[in-house]
Amino acid sequence: METTERYIPALGQHWLTPLYDPLVHHLMRENMLRTRLVLEADILPGMRVLDLGCGTGTLTILIQQSHLMAQVYGLDADPQVLEIARSKARQEGARITLEQGMAYQLPYSDGWFDRVVTSLMLHHLTSSQKQQALNEVFRILRPGGKFTILDIGVPRGAYAWLVAQVMQRMERADDNIHGLLPSMVKDAGFVNVSEIERFGTMLGTISLLRAEKEAEE
Repeated sequence: METTERYIPALGQHWLTPLYDPLVHHLMRENMLRTRLVLEADILPGMRVLDLGCGTGTLTILIQQSHLMAQVYGLDADPQVLEIARSKARQEGARITLEQGMAYQLPYSDGWFDRVVTSLMLHHLTSSQKQQALNEVFRILRPGGKFTILDIGVPRGAYAWLVAQVMQRMERADDNIHGLLPSMVKDAGFVNVSEIERFGTMLGTISLLRAEKEAEE
């Protein structure tokens, strides 16, 4: 399966990838945002957790270090960022499984994961790819599983609105900026879909969403 076609690198160009970690750290409240995401994911011992679009592995490693008894996986389409993630995992002694693949064609069995999280990845996908990726997340989650999303949201305030205009030119963020992401998550089959919190950052408004796959009776 070809896994490297039709994706946008972390900063839009491969040559910018080494700058991703320092830029995100300085332009966003990265530690707070990702810690909040992990807390909201409600991960319990023994659970299988997927970091979808794991990038350079910062969130994946944080999950494993915060939940030592969980089985933590990271998946990304970009082999360059996965090499960075593997290097970081070795340095941190983090026991994570990193794999290459597309978000809209996940290489996992139905119901394999208890939790799926994703951070700043969905806005890289076209509308059709985004919906297919959400459908795939629903498929690989077990009944009763939870899906937590941290991504670009509806701009709040003049500065966020200006940033959104730039993002629309550089990224595939229209669905996010126009507030369509929650309805797309519902269309994938999820229930109890809600926006928990919004955060103002130098990269604009970031939204934290959660959703559940309905438990079997």
